[in-house]
This record gives sequence, C-alpha cells and structure tokens, in this order.
Amino acid sequence: MVDADFAALPLGALADAALSRARQLGVEHADLRVERILEQSLSLRDGSVSTARDDVTLGLAVRVIVDGTWGFAATHELTTTAAAATATRAVEVARTLRAVNSEPVVRADEPVYPEVSWSSAYEIDPFTVPTQDKIALLANWSERLLAADGVAHVDAACPQVKENKYYADLAGTSTVQQRIRLEPRFTATAVDRAEGRFETMRTLAPPAGRGWEYALGTGWDFDAELATVPELLAERMKAPSVEPGTYDLVIDPSNLWLTIHESVGHATEYDRAIGYEAAYAGTSFATPDQLGTLRYGSGLMHVTGDRTIPHGLATVGYDDDGVATGQWDLVRDGVLVGYQLDRSFAPKLGLDRSNGCAFADSPHHVPIQRMANVSLQPNQSADTSTDDLIAGVERGIYVVGDKSWSIDMQRYNFQFTGQRFYRIENGRLAGQLRDVAYQATTTDFWGSLRGLGGPSTWVLGGALNCGKAQPGQVAAVSHGCPSALFEQVNVLNTAREAGQ
Repeated sequence: MVDADFAALPLGALADAALSRARQLGVEHADLRVERILEQSLSLRDGSVSTARDDVTLGLAVRVIVDGTWGFAATHELTTTAAAATATRAVEVARTLRAVNSEPVVRADEPVYPEVSWSSAYEIDPFTVPTQDKIALLANWSERLLAADGVAHVDAACPQVKENKYYADLAGTSTVQQRIRLEPRFTATAVDRAEGRFETMRTLAPPAGRGWEYALGTGWDFDAELATVPELLAERMKAPSVEPGTYDLVIDPSNLWLTIHESVGHATEYDRAIGYEAAYAGTSFATPDQLGTLRYGSGLMHVTGDRTIPHGLATVGYDDDGVATGQWDLVRDGVLVGYQLDRSFAPKLGLDRSNGCAFADSPHHVPIQRMANVSLQPNQSADTSTDDLIAGVERGIYVVGDKSWSIDMQRYNFQFTGQRFYRIENGRLAGQLRDVAYQATTTDFWGSLRGLGGPSTWVLGGALNCGKAQPGQVAAVSHGCPSALFEQVNVLNTAREAGQ
C-alpha cells in the first residue's frame, strides 16, 4: 500500500501541468517523475549510538525528446507552476543539445498502463517503528557479542530506505509505487595485541527488500548467528594461513553473489558493453558481436535478469521508462544470450521491447540503464546440498561471506576474498584458514563450474550501494545463487601478496 501522504500530493495536477506544457512546445516524448525518498541511518559502536540520521529527498523531474534529443530538468518545488517551468527548461536543454547529438533517440514501444499502483513485499514499515526501539535492538545485539570471550569491539547498524515514485508520460501511462529496503548488520572484532593483529567477522545477512520484520527474524535467524559468531571469530584468529595454489572451491551464496555482481551483472549491462561507461567504470569483454556465441561458462550456468522477484533490491513493478518489469535470460547453458537494457538501448540491439532497466536514484537525476536482480539459477534436477558438494571434493576450500574484491575495467580479470574459509580434505571440512583470495578470468572461472546446489541452498544476496554513471548514481541490487563447486581455481595468500 502506497503511503497516503505521498498519494495525497497533487500528482495528477503536476503531471498535467508538465506534460501539457511539453506538448505545447512540440516534443516527441515527455515524462514526469515525482519522488520522495526517506532514509534513516542508525549505527552503534560498542553499544553506544554513533549515528542517528534521517534524510528526506523530495522533488520532480521532467524528461523530453525534441528532434531525437533528450532534455532533462528537475526542481524541488511541487507546484503546477514549477512543473510547467521545469518542462520548459527540459525542452530548452534538448534544443541546446541537438547540435551536438549524433545519435537520435529511438525508443522501443511499450503498452500503456493508466493509473496503476505497486508496492514491494514487506510486513512492517520501518519508518513506523520508533527509533528508540530500533536502537534498542542494535544495542542488544552489541551487548550479546561484547559479552562473549575474545570479542573486543562491535559495530551494529541498520540503514533503511523508503522510496515513493510517481511516473506519468504523454502516452497515458501513470504509475505510483513504493519500495522499502534495509540492511540490519553487525561486525565483531577480535584483537591479538601480542601479535599486533586483528580479525573481524560480520553477519552474513544480506540487505533485503523487506520491512522491520527482517530485523526481528523473518527471513534471517539473527539470534542463531549472534550465538555462533564469537566462536567462529576465535577459531579464525587461530587459523593457519593458506598455502597458495590450485584448489577446488565450494562457494557459499554469501560470497558468490558478489562475484556474480561484478563479473556477470556489470558485464551484461548493454550500455557498458557498447562503451557508454568507458570514461568512468569501464567497458565489458562481453560485447554484442558475441551475443549467442560467447562461451561465458560451463553448461550448468543459467543466469537471469529479474525485476520481479519478491524482496529483491532491484525489484519494482514499472521502471523509470514506464516499462512493466519481468524476467529474462542473460546466460543460458553457459552462453551469453541477453543484456540488461532500457527503452533507448533496446532498438540498438534490434529488440522490440525493453526489459525494464531504467532507473534514477533521485528526482534530481536522469534515469539511466541500471542493473536488475541478476541471479544464478540452482540445480533444478536435484536438491543438491552444500554438504553434497563438499563431499565430492578431495582437496579444496569452502568460501563463506563477502569482503574485498578487485576486477579490471572490462570485467574480465578478478580476485575476491571472503569472510570465512574452511579447508576441505577428503570431502569434509577440516578447520578454518586465513588470508585466502581466489583469482581468475571471468570465462575461466565460470567455465570451471562443475556443481550446483539445489533450490534449498539458493539465497538472495546483494548490496545497497552499486555505483554508476557521471554524475554518480547509487542503486540497490540483489543477486540470488545456490552454493556452487568450481574446479581448480587459483588461490592466493593475501598476506604474502601484500608483503607481510
């Protein structure tokens, strides 16, 4: 249900004022967005509040196409006069830019969706929960961890976002939507003063498109994790450093989601693949001339783009082009078969319809092509468990949790670390390791995929802070995946690589 106070804004009147003015000025297309973004950041250090901040972003934006050229303008004023003036400025921008535009805008067709409403799946709106109750929960987590032997410091936090968005265009589409997302998290730190060394261990809980019920235990067992992290951290402090070499890896979804994000998610953004992100965040090795032929990975690899999965951070009913969202294939049977794109890029690829990837992170930013929930599908023929995958490994490492990462500007050469690493010997876990990073090229890594966990191992991970574009925009995105087995992957010792 969309908040009544947002729905009560003069949304229709603002749209009429902006779109009527744009029509009078002879545009080929015009759309209006009205957005309200509520954010709350709470963080505690060793049980004491270090941050408690609330932010509100409110405004409207108008996009137009004039003579095949985009124009854009925005304002914080929600009046019909300001809406009409913003449309006028957007047209002036388009006419000014027309002289330097060498690629006239052509947009894919889309059905009209008049007066539709959509809301993300949640039970408790976190912005209705008293701030002191939320702080009390984080303080309780902190106290429980600090009471454990060996835990020297604890950080706890919970960023929360509610995003309301109204969209209307000259074709007749008008949508009003509401999304909620949050990330309850904690990190425990142990310190060895004698050796001058410390280790950290963070919750494996991903950010989610859920409400406050998530922090209370719906969708994640925080109580169980709080009970086990101190012991796991103590074991890590005593763990031996890994011997570099080639290992079979069983990678948990809590780690693999980030590898998917960097090596598949960004690589299959169509704007990046044709060079639009080159100046800021690089291009992609997965260029359109290889569509349908590039061997991305083994035949087990099936990756989808999805803007509809429940609780996904990039899940929405309609994108910022007015496109109804869905699911589609990016990699099927190990072969590149699709891209993420918006209505302007779909015709460049010869497609009749966008797959709904237009998004702006603010009413003051222009929509760009952004990542969907990009997910690796599980083994559908058998519900293979993580233990089953481990049982098939003679000498390997089980990788759990995400940490640091590095990937080149073409999304091809990479290395990833993690939070927890377990030695695998003869099909069994044999204690933790430290200083592990795995390194490969994207196609070699995914080509070494030899086993997939079943649906019961599939977890929806993700991040709130995926950056892109100039000026920079930030978007939240989820990536689901099962546990997976990769054969003969190069493992580095990070301490030795750092000269320690």
